[in-house]
Amino acid sequence: MSFQKRLLLGDFVVLAEFDPPKGVDASDLVSNLIKIKGRVDGVIVPEMAQAVMRMSAMGGAALMQQQGMETIMQICCRDRNRLALQGDILAAYFLGIKNLLVIPGEEIVYGDHIDAKQFADIDEFTLLRAIKGLQNGVDMAGMELKGSPKFVTGCSIKPAKNEIALEAELELAQKKVKEGAQFLVTPPVFNIHAFTYFMEKAKALGVPVIATVFLLKSVGVARYISTNVPGPPIPEEMISRLRKAPDRINECISIAGELITSLKELCQGVQLVTMGWENRLPAILDAAKI
Repeated sequence: MSFQKRLLLGDFVVLAEFDPPKGVDASDLVSNLIKIKGRVDGVIVPEMAQAVMRMSAMGGAALMQQQGMETIMQICCRDRNRLALQGDILAAYFLGIKNLLVIPGEEIVYGDHIDAKQFADIDEFTLLRAIKGLQNGVDMAGMELKGSPKFVTGCSIKPAKNEIALEAELELAQKKVKEGAQFLVTPPVFNIHAFTYFMEKAKALGVPVIATVFLLKSVGVARYISTNVPGPPIPEEMISRLRKAPDRINECISIAGELITSLKELCQGVQLVTMGWENRLPAILDAAKI
């Protein structure tokens, strides 16, 4: 069953994030994809995450579709103007990519090509409006298309450092929904109590919410996220549990599995983010009994 149909039916969806390769050797990517084929509902393909140069999201998504995986291709306004964005959206549809995730995109300064020029031609809201226009058969210049694409389009929400910031993000998310976003992907979730509160407010958006489950690789990573990333801090008992575990990798996997199980009762899906540890995805799915 397609990602779109599962969303419409209200089924719980499981997605995995896979970065395209930094180069043309995709052997590891394909090997890891094969291990989870049939166990996830789709693969989210990042658009040069952290502004690090890789194979394009469209190329990566096409490659993964060739392996029989349904993909959700990220797209952002950072690297292209409106001409290139619209052209790539049409090309993606022609390649069989039917799901898009509009994201803000990390700033160039955080990446590996800091001298690159960052575009600011259009913003997320305008991009969502442009996608909706293409689906209605016209481009941003009002010119009629010969055949129009049909996408399932989602958006993301940034982590919020306090209640005021959360309300502002939810207001922005509501505007994105108005412009055509059909589902929402959250920042990493570690605190189930805080996420329950978030979901009470997010219900007003009227679209499915997909929570991000981030695989903690070490106590250091957990401490860094808890200290430096906005949003509810990682519970201290979770960090303590990692620190005391005789096998910290297995403990990280167990925690991810437990989070997925808890989130099944709160939202309509999860996105599993492993940041280079895609070979651990089968174990995470096992821990979550998926």
